[in-house]
Amino acid sequence: MAVDAGTQTGSQAGSQAGSPAGSQTLSRGIRVLEILAAADRNLSIDELASELGVHRSVAYRLLRTLEDHGLVTRDAGGRLALGTGLAALASGVARDLQHLALPELNEVANELGMTCLLAVLVDHDEAVTLVSASPRQSVAVVSYRPGHRHPITRGGPGKAILLSLPESAWPAELPAELRNEIDESRARGYARSHDEVVPSLSSVAVPLTLPGQPPASIAVIHVAFARPEAEIAERLRLAAEAITRAYGG
Repeated sequence: MAVDAGTQTGSQAGSQAGSPAGSQTLSRGIRVLEILAAADRNLSIDELASELGVHRSVAYRLLRTLEDHGLVTRDAGGRLALGTGLAALASGVARDLQHLALPELNEVANELGMTCLLAVLVDHDEAVTLVSASPRQSVAVVSYRPGHRHPITRGGPGKAILLSLPESAWPAELPAELRNEIDESRARGYARSHDEVVPSLSSVAVPLTLPGQPPASIAVIHVAFARPEAEIAERLRLAAEAITRAYGG
C-alpha cells in the first residue's frame, strides 16, 4: 500500500493583499511553484488559480513568465507541471546538507521500514521537507516529497523544530495545550504526532541543530509504529548525531 503525503490540504495561497505592492507578483509566482510541487498530479489553470486565490487571467500571466524561464511546463492536455529549468536551480540548494543527510536517512528508513525525512524551518513558522528517504521494503510506503510544508505547530517534524527554539521565537499566541505538550516533549526528548498533518499518519521526530543552518528536525512517518516511540526516537537521535559530525558540528 502506498500513501502519498505530499499534497497539501486546503488552499494555502489566499490573497496576497497584505504584501507590499512590489513583492506581490514575486510572492504569487513562488506560490505557483509551491502548489505545483505539492500536487500529486498535473493541474489545470483553473485549479491553480483556485489554489492561488486569484482570477484565471492573473494565474495565466504568472504562468507565461514562469514558462518563459523553463520553470513551468504543460503536458499534452495543457495541464501544468514543474519544468526542467528548476533542476538547475535546485541542484545548489542546501547541497551539502542533503548530500550528508541522505545516507543516514536511508539507513533509518530501511532499518525501521518507515519513511525518514529531514525538515527545516522556513518563514519563521513553517517546516519544509528538504530531503526524504523511503524504505526499500515495507508493507505500506509513505511518499513524503521534498517541498512539503506545514506549520511548526502541527506534526512531529514541526514540533521537533519548536523544541529547539527559544520561546521568544515561537509563533504568536501558542495555545496553552501546545505549550504543555512542548514541555512534555522536551522532557522525553522527542516530539510525536498523529493525524495532524496528513490523516492516518503518525510521526516521531527529534531536533537537528547544525552550524550555519536553520533549525531542523529528523522524523519518521508511518501509518503505524511496530516499535516503541522511544526506541524510534533513539535511532533518530543517533542519525542526528551522525549528520552533525559529518557536517562538522
